[in-house]
Amino acid sequence: MTLSIPSPMKLALGLITAAFAFATPALAADSIMGDWVTQERDAIIKISKCGQTVCGRIHKYLVTPPNGVGQKDIHNPNKNLRSRTLLGTAILTGFTPDDDIWRGKVYDPKSGKTYRSEVNLESANKLKMKGCIAFICQGQDWTRAK
Repeated sequence: MTLSIPSPMKLALGLITAAFAFATPALAADSIMGDWVTQERDAIIKISKCGQTVCGRIHKYLVTPPNGVGQKDIHNPNKNLRSRTLLGTAILTGFTPDDDIWRGKVYDPKSGKTYRSEVNLESANKLKMKGCIAFICQGQDWTRAK
């Protein structure tokens, strides 16, 4: 005996199946979202949506910066930004997914330099962040904040 599914039911099942197929990559991509402790254990970076891309902002200091919690962005090459407070500043910007790697830019407030960057999730609690100049990259392992 064959089960006959009415046409509207087939359409609904097809739409539900398609929705799950397209939702799965989005859920995997969102896994970099959240709070991450830097390798130096000096700050927590909050990674979240910023418009059409993903960014990471200095969310909390774990070690007080040299000029206190109100530390300014004194090394920024743009003189107009040197008076801004680093807390809340986006250091990861413009990240978009490229398979398992997210690509964007990373700003180093200690040097005032911006680098091409790649971020990928190595496990549920470990994020590999790389900053690159040409083909030379340096990486850090960040851990998920608890």
